[in-house]
Amino acid sequence: MTDSPRRLVSVSLVVLAALLAPGVSLASESAQWIDLTGHGVGYAALIIFALAYALVMAEEFLHLRKSKPVIVAAGVIWMLIASVYVQHGFTHEAETAVRHNLLEYAELMLFLLVAMTYINAMQERQVFDALRAWLIRKGFGLRALFWLTGALAFLISPVADNLTTALLMCAVVMAVGGENTRFVTLACVNIVVAANAGGAFSPFGDITTLMVWQKGIIDFFGFFALLVPALINFLVPAILMHGAVPDLKPHTSTVLVPMKRGARRIIALFLLTIATAVSFHNFLHLPPVVGMLTGLGYLQFFGFFLRMSHHGWQRRNRQRANLIGDVTPFDVFNKVARAEWDTLLFFYGVVLCVGGLGFIGYLAMASDVMYHQWGPTAANVAVGLLSAVIDNIPVMFAVLTMRPEMDQTQWLLVTLTAGVGGSLLSIGSAAGVALMGQARGIYTFFGHLRWTPAIALGYVASILAHLWING
Repeated sequence: MTDSPRRLVSVSLVVLAALLAPGVSLASESAQWIDLTGHGVGYAALIIFALAYALVMAEEFLHLRKSKPVIVAAGVIWMLIASVYVQHGFTHEAETAVRHNLLEYAELMLFLLVAMTYINAMQERQVFDALRAWLIRKGFGLRALFWLTGALAFLISPVADNLTTALLMCAVVMAVGGENTRFVTLACVNIVVAANAGGAFSPFGDITTLMVWQKGIIDFFGFFALLVPALINFLVPAILMHGAVPDLKPHTSTVLVPMKRGARRIIALFLLTIATAVSFHNFLHLPPVVGMLTGLGYLQFFGFFLRMSHHGWQRRNRQRANLIGDVTPFDVFNKVARAEWDTLLFFYGVVLCVGGLGFIGYLAMASDVMYHQWGPTAANVAVGLLSAVIDNIPVMFAVLTMRPEMDQTQWLLVTLTAGVGGSLLSIGSAAGVALMGQARGIYTFFGHLRWTPAIALGYVASILAHLWING
């Protein structure tokens, strides 16, 4: 599900370049479309979006939730646009455009909400705690743990989001080698790269891949063509970092964390939900979100069964229930409430802001500069570099809004670069930002930056591998 999860203004850098480019022409889809790119409202919209994203970038320092500034910016941008259209006697054009953006947002938001609910249910059933305890008990050396946590991050993130995966693996690293700061830094860099790379070849691994899949540009199984390039993106920096990992064997723990009742069945239901979403989309040509919401119904019915049978099971297994903390009935709506609402609302603000800039005409200008003057390969590589300093959600949504003429190889390329480009800097993805908080003072921006050349080598190698294999 891709799925952080942030920094600078996505399209504005490209847009500013487009504004300076001569000879750019805009095609109107409607006789009632107004070109506002040279209007004061257009400039004001750019400034508002840039200011909102500056506040998003400063979230860690201001402790201001990232959703707040973009939600306000979205409302103000569309208010300015609508005011111009109303002055010209066009009363429904802006409304129609907003409704179109809202529909796109609703599909993605509901899809992500179901995925987050399942992840929260598995967390509450102690699935991830049990995996973490098992890894700690095995007594792996630091080098083995470096590779194991990286490999698991790469394998888990295609199903779970890269943020949850990175936090889980970092918890293992901190529990086993927390006193060895050198190991923790290297392991965290490796986890961030692996989690972002793993999410790039799955429609569920990242929000960017999910957006491309739901647009119908690439079918579900088409993303797996990126498996080898994504694997190269992970392996190249990991191999280069291997020699710097301390060759030590730390003390281990014997703590056993059993999963709660129903945990394995919830995992099975999540896989069934994914299969339902894929089947609805591939065979019935329905939006994937319909299949995901059907899967939420699976979890609701199973939650009803767990709740109704809870007290009887507790009486029969009182000692085990107390041991694993399974003393309250399962509540599926509690898992819905615990979804990352800040991320979901942030996504709303981004979709509406970028949609507004597109309606003004800036994205058409940016598309002309990037995909006609630079060429699709250079443009898609640049998208990945932008995502290192900007959240990849607005970058990819801008590309999808531009909808440049590209073949599947190039659409796969931009999916890959937007997914893994955020690994170049610790602030380039939700996983990196989260790990800087979890391993505060140990895994830092400059600690990650030291290995950026190795990560960049993996980035280039993955692009070349993709163009060679899939071109």
